[in-house]
Amino acid sequence: QVQLQESGPGLVKPSQTVSLTCTVSGDSVTSNYYYWGWIRQPPGKGLEWIGYIVSNGGTYSSPSLKNRTSISRDTSKNQITLQLSSVTPEGTAVYYCANAERYYSGSYYYTIYENWGQGTQVTVSS
Repeated sequence: QVQLQESGPGLVKPSQTVSLTCTVSGDSVTSNYYYWGWIRQPPGKGLEWIGYIVSNGGTYSSPSLKNRTSISRDTSKNQITLQLSSVTPEGTAVYYCANAERYYSGSYYYTIYENWGQGTQVTVSS
């Protein structure tokens, strides 16, 4: 069974860079079966997709966050990381890592996020 555990600083100041780590067990972050992604949920709002990394190391990010997002992996530690730069108070949210499988409907591809970490709270405040 795949398990994911997020960790991060908790509190950051506006304009700083948030760095989060997701430690994975039960599978490899280089697995050909999964995408490894980041999702966040601001207080009182819905889930927002941030991006993911795939087996060959390629990354894909939300257009609204792309210029400020960096997703990478450490294969020796079986971890994926998220760096989000120039954060504002609107970046306050619970940040989740999750793995996803890709499916084909017959006309388009889609992903389902199957295993989630418990989430880590990030508060952006001066």
